[in-house]
Formats: sequence, structure tokens, C-alpha cells
Amino acid sequence: MKRIGVLGMPMDLGQGRRGVDMGPSAIRYARLQAVLEELGHEVQDFGDVDIPIAESLRHERESGGLSYLEPIRRACEDAIRGFAAMPEDAFPVLLGGDHSVAMASVTAASRGRRVGVIWVDAHADFNTPETSPSGNIHGMPLAHLCGLGDPRLVNLGWEGAKVRPEDVVLIGIRSLDPGEVRLLRERGVTVYTMKEVDTLRVPAIARAVAEKFRGFERVHVSLDADVLDPEIAPGVGTPVPGGLTYREAHLLMELLSDTGLVTSLDLVEVNPILDIANRTARIMVELASSLLGKKIY
Repeated sequence: MKRIGVLGMPMDLGQGRRGVDMGPSAIRYARLQAVLEELGHEVQDFGDVDIPIAESLRHERESGGLSYLEPIRRACEDAIRGFAAMPEDAFPVLLGGDHSVAMASVTAASRGRRVGVIWVDAHADFNTPETSPSGNIHGMPLAHLCGLGDPRLVNLGWEGAKVRPEDVVLIGIRSLDPGEVRLLRERGVTVYTMKEVDTLRVPAIARAVAEKFRGFERVHVSLDADVLDPEIAPGVGTPVPGGLTYREAHLLMELLSDTGLVTSLDLVEVNPILDIANRTARIMVELASSLLGKKIY
């Protein structure tokens, strides 16, 4: 049994399509708390971080080439304080919102100590302001967490990088910008694209991840809904064909659960406007339950 603390960040400032700010509500509506309580966990919902709407921030649309940098920075600082208010032994679950919210959750998860990060996503989110084609910050959070990019985001919470690049594993990748490819190779990030998922298969990848993070006190899973194939999870703003199947995603979560290593979780990039009958939010809740101990037998 875990003490789970849920915090919502209804943020859509980090990307160009509206609607993902309703993701936390959609996930809650899909019975996240009830499902986790049925597994025997104690769940406390700490509500949402207050996020301004984009229409009120037109004057902050561009900041040093980055869209809505200052509002995103302020929201992440608020979320870091929200995580700090949770009990020390809590298992934090962050509900997004676009993936820029992970700058807050990973910072909070590390608590100034070494943390492993498992980034389950169609995209690496490893752009910097110099490499980004769009200037949208949801394509940059992992790079900033690794100390690359704008100092105002790199230094969230406290000064400096929050995670070592060699302590990051990407799974499900199938869309990279050229600048990301170069940075990922230079920094030694472990990348399992869909080619590796197809050839190595999920159990081998999960075993390698477990071995890599053996002995770590903190391991954070950041789960982006668009890692799933859009045929089964249509409610995402940046769909890429050829993603994880329903069974592959559950198997990955189940095997990560078996390791006993995971200490915090993001559920991000659910866009109800683009979804069908809240299907994507329901699948994300199911995957969270697999990660947090639900078993077939």
C-alpha cells in the first residue's frame, strides 16, 4: 500500500493546441482516485496548481524566443511548492497538462538527490531554444531538466540540472528533430525507439531499465499519452502513428511495477477535445493502475 499524492497542472501554455489543460479533469473523471483506492492505496488529491489561461497572456506570447516562458516558469515553481507540501513518504502523481509540467515533477521528485527518469513518449522533448522548430516549451522539458537551455527553466527550484543525462531512459520514441538527435547522442541518453520495441521487445527493455536503475532511491516515470498508438489513444495533440499497443503499454507498466523501483509518476498530454468518449484518459488511468500494482492474477 502506498500513500499517493495527486496534483494537477491544467497547463496548455507549452504547446500550440488548446484543450490539454482539461487533461487533469478528464483523468479524474476516469476514476483515477477510485481505481487506485481499489488497489488498497491511500490517495489524497491536492487539487490543481492555478494556471492562467492563454487568452489573458497575449503580451507574454513570446519571451526570448520561447512561448509563455515566464507563466510556465511561475506555474512550475508553484507546483514544486505543492509537491513539497506532500508527506515525505508520498508517491506523487502529477496530472497534466502538456509535458512542460514535468519540469516541476522531476525537480520535485529529485529533492536535490540523484533521480532516474523513464520518459515514455513518442517524442524525446530534448530540444533547446536553439534547436526547437516551434519555440513550444513542451518539446523542451527534458533538455532543461538535464541542464540544457534557458537558465530560467534550468534553474527551476534550485540552480543547475535536476537529472544527469546518463540517468535518463527514453522508451517508445518515433519522432525526433535533428537537433535532438545530436544532443541525445552527445549527452549519452539511453533511447529505445519503436525499432527497439519491435526488435528487443518490452520484457528485454524493462530488464535493462531495471538493471540500470538498480540501487537508485528515486525513479520517476513520465508517461505521455502520445506514446500509445493513436488508433487506441486519439486524445492527444501530437499523434504519431506506430506507437505502443494497448498490451505493450500495460506490459511495460506491469514490469516496471515488478521492479519496485518507481517512486513518482506523470500522466500528461491528454486532450479531451480530441478524444472519443474519454478513451485516452481511461487508458492512462488503467496504465497508472498497472504501474501501481494491479495484476491479472
